[in-house]
Amino acid sequence: MKAVNSESDLLVASLGLVGGKNMFDKTIENLFQIKYPIIQGGMAWISDSSLASAVSEAGGLGVIAAGGAPGEIVRQEIIKTKNITSNPFAVNVMLLSPYAEEVAKVVVEEKVPIVITGAGSPEKYLDAWHEAGIKVVPVVPSVLLGTRMEKMGVDAVIVEGMEAGGHIGELTTMALVPQVVDALTIPVIAAGGIGDGRGMAAAAMLGAKGVQIGTRFLVCDECTVHENYKEQVLKARDTDTIVTGRATGHPIRGLKNKLAREFVKLEKSGASIEELEALGTGALQRAAREGDVAGGALMAGQIAGMVKERESAKVIIESVYKEAVEVIKKVSRNL
Repeated sequence: MKAVNSESDLLVASLGLVGGKNMFDKTIENLFQIKYPIIQGGMAWISDSSLASAVSEAGGLGVIAAGGAPGEIVRQEIIKTKNITSNPFAVNVMLLSPYAEEVAKVVVEEKVPIVITGAGSPEKYLDAWHEAGIKVVPVVPSVLLGTRMEKMGVDAVIVEGMEAGGHIGELTTMALVPQVVDALTIPVIAAGGIGDGRGMAAAAMLGAKGVQIGTRFLVCDECTVHENYKEQVLKARDTDTIVTGRATGHPIRGLKNKLAREFVKLEKSGASIEELEALGTGALQRAAREGDVAGGALMAGQIAGMVKERESAKVIIESVYKEAVEVIKKVSRNL
């Protein structure tokens, strides 16, 4: 390793970039046994074996989203993924799902190496997962939940800002990530509003050890989401996302369409939670699988306006990482 002789060298060294070889310090790569510290978002009805295996084959961490699916359906996706790649992958377990307990057992039986959790606490399953050698990584929207998860003994956390698509919290990635990094000793992965190398470089500057990317993978070649859904993401502009569901206590970010506008109108009129939930029931499936881009929920993050090309998972991962390295090197030279 070369000597560190200047302030710019110190910046580069602090990011693990001495010699231009590594952007992060390999904490996440070593923890998950992957090449790049890039995790694919677990998107219900979207993140299946096709997408997860492609991401893992490309050196990132592919993720199968269990969503509200029964355990045996999730098992089928796990087996398909194993048949395509020998690289590590994860299953995203939505803990509020009525099938969460089934899925929790399936990931143990199928020897899934990593579980990412959302919509609840993984405490009930943590010991069994750890005994099976599974790394457990909850998604958290606040410092409070991050510290709770660390005390519980999880292996890392994904800190998701409100720029993300799907279910969101109230804090932005820029404000939230460094506060969680300061409060925790376990690795922090940044999510929300990250779709290219500039976002990944920014996450590194904030202290994250890796990033999670969702929206950009929506249009990748291996993603099996309906073609109509992909077209809406590709056409999106910077102002084309909207948050619905604040009145229900479960805000969701997606693209503006007929359903989203109706939902917001009902919320403003003081409609009951039951009315709102009835309108949203099955909406993501209608968009993702049936291609209903008017009456379905087009979950996507604020970076949708940056997504303009169809690319393979391999191209996305390698280009994001390469751009991040180049951005940090350029910044260090300009200091």
